[in-house]
Amino acid sequence: MAYTESGVRATILGIIRQLAPDAEGFPSEGPAHLVNDLGYHSLALLELAFAIEDDFDLPPIDEEAGRKIATSDDVIAYVVGQLRQQNELVAG
Repeated sequence: MAYTESGVRATILGIIRQLAPDAEGFPSEGPAHLVNDLGYHSLALLELAFAIEDDFDLPPIDEEAGRKIATSDDVIAYVVGQLRQQNELVAG
């Protein structure tokens, strides 16, 4: 399956909002910090990772990569990078 970067971004932001313990904390501009803005805790972060892996058919995220993800933009960059590696990202 091929994805567009804008479609990936919209899907991820929707998943993050849907699963956020405090979706009201999503800033109107800029990236949302998963823990500080949205109240994600360890279990909620795992649920988010599983949901994104399932939606985009990605392999499980490794611990090193997971430690670098702190904001919604980090999640988007990670997924876009994974899809590029799998040649499943198209222009648009």
